[in-house]
Amino acid sequence: MAQSFAHGNHSHTQRAVRSGGGRTGGRTARDRDRRVLSQNLLVDPDAVARVAEAAGPHDLVLEPGAGEGVLTRALAETCGQVVGYEIDPLLAGKLAARTSGDERIRVVRGDFLAARAPREPFAVAGNIPYGITSKIVDWCLRAPALTSATLVTQLEYARKRTGGFGRWSMLTVRTWPWYRWELLDGIGREAFRPVPAVDSAILRIERRTAPSGQALPDLPGYRDFVEYGFTGLGGSLHATLRLRHPVDRVDAAFAAAGVDPDAVVAHVHPDRWRILYGHLHR
Repeated sequence: MAQSFAHGNHSHTQRAVRSGGGRTGGRTARDRDRRVLSQNLLVDPDAVARVAEAAGPHDLVLEPGAGEGVLTRALAETCGQVVGYEIDPLLAGKLAARTSGDERIRVVRGDFLAARAPREPFAVAGNIPYGITSKIVDWCLRAPALTSATLVTQLEYARKRTGGFGRWSMLTVRTWPWYRWELLDGIGREAFRPVPAVDSAILRIERRTAPSGQALPDLPGYRDFVEYGFTGLGGSLHATLRLRHPVDRVDAAFAAAGVDPDAVVAHVHPDRWRILYGHLHR
């Protein structure tokens, strides 16, 4: 990870460093820069290999936060072209110099979030800044040609998006018909330098494909249906949907989906939402 930000719900919190050595807070100016940018670089070779393997081979991969290029070079071993985005000018300059002779790698000094998504099929893979995890995920979900995103995120974030707590987030449910969300593996905090205060995980977001090359269904109104269900206006999901639909139809939909009428909205599996939508949306 090359850059991060202090704001957001999933920032890379770092261990406290004792004062000493005549430096403010025991840190050099470079240490303080890394703290501001939350530069927790992935340095463990095994973890790097696992991320690259999870990403898989692709003709084109975009890497947010290339850092020192450890993952960049690993991705280049199996991918045709890797474009590494690095906002830290020092790291970007060093990485560009080290990879100048490698035609598989291109380094862009700049913010990944400002990048224009390629028109041809591409993947995203990287040890991303935790403070802007949600923004990077949103960027990926908006890209029409994205095939998959393999992201090193905070473990808590990955579990939240993949039902790891027995609960499902609205973002996951809202995108489930078109994207598969999966927590592939955990990565301990000791795999990073500086060592963060939280563990990480490999989160995989993969665009679903229909059999025989058919297009996935549009499902008009599905996202609005999910967003309304998550408002909790009626308390339970069943009670909320009854505010918009006849009681008998809601009862029939829940019976068909195998969902308990008293179920908390976040406890309803995304597959069940599709069934509810199919019975209630007209």
